[in-house]
Amino acid sequence: MTKPRIAIVPGDPSGIGPELIAKLVNDEGILDAANVLLVGDSHLWQRGAEQSDLEVPLNTISEDDIAEQSGISHLEQDTIDAADIRIAEVTVAGGTTSLRCLDKALDLAQEGLVDGVLFGPFNKAAMTSAGLNAEDEHKYMARYLGYEGYHSEINVLDELMTTRVTSHIGLKDVAANISEEGILKAVNLANDALRKAGKARPSIAVAALNPHAGDNGKFGREEIDILEPAVKKAQEKQMDVTGPWPSDTVFLKAKRGEVDAVVTMYHDQGQIAIKLMGFERGVTVAGGLPIPVATPAHGTAFDIAGQNKANLGATRQAFDLLVRMAKTHRAERSAA
Repeated sequence: MTKPRIAIVPGDPSGIGPELIAKLVNDEGILDAANVLLVGDSHLWQRGAEQSDLEVPLNTISEDDIAEQSGISHLEQDTIDAADIRIAEVTVAGGTTSLRCLDKALDLAQEGLVDGVLFGPFNKAAMTSAGLNAEDEHKYMARYLGYEGYHSEINVLDELMTTRVTSHIGLKDVAANISEEGILKAVNLANDALRKAGKARPSIAVAALNPHAGDNGKFGREEIDILEPAVKKAQEKQMDVTGPWPSDTVFLKAKRGEVDAVVTMYHDQGQIAIKLMGFERGVTVAGGLPIPVATPAHGTAFDIAGQNKANLGATRQAFDLLVRMAKTHRAERSAA
């Protein structure tokens, strides 16, 4: 199989995205793993090169040439004036270029010209000011792609994935939004994503909602009435799913490598554990979308933007995972 082609978007220019991508394309083995297409204004990539004190080759090609592209190439965009970039500031211009470059990369993926999309960190406030009009970039991408199926953010640390039943809602609303259907969707999302990343039979643990997994109903009945039936239904579908496990111990199993994924009930239940175990290696995957999309799990890091201090770890992890998923995606597309 030929190498997958990955479109890379710089992210918000006020943050560490351009610097990170400059470091990524100079990292060992990148071009052995995939062909790279940089999608963005040339001055954004030049800025990243200056910030990182590295060379970023801009072999600019036309859209008509992408199908034959190899190595590293650049598709020019015109989304922001260089004079409008303000390091470490939330700006409408920064949000606008983030959205427009992302749009173009998604267009290319829909056309089958690239096999996956990697983006540098976005700033949600900037994107919102520029017209995001969605809960987050994942909802935005689904709407842009016209995708109405189930999708949700997946967080990844090394070989461990986490999905969640509820996400960006208030903690007081979590219990009312836990359902068998929601749990099964989160389980299926983890199972599918892991299979696309190369796991033949993923092992998935479901975290409980209540302390001590409810302690036989003493601290809540969600485990008895909702979680246990959902786990049983997943097992009946021949999936390797166990739980519900107390949430204060399930990540010990994950850390020991006993499971490949943890399904959590709410945002911070998994995020705190994952970020404590490896903040500088965390990856976010746009789970469920019809094309592979990944990004480092950290933010734009305005406090160190422009100072050549950005750690490449999470971005490299995102790239490596995306390459594996893109190979599966290309194979599935070829077989269709």
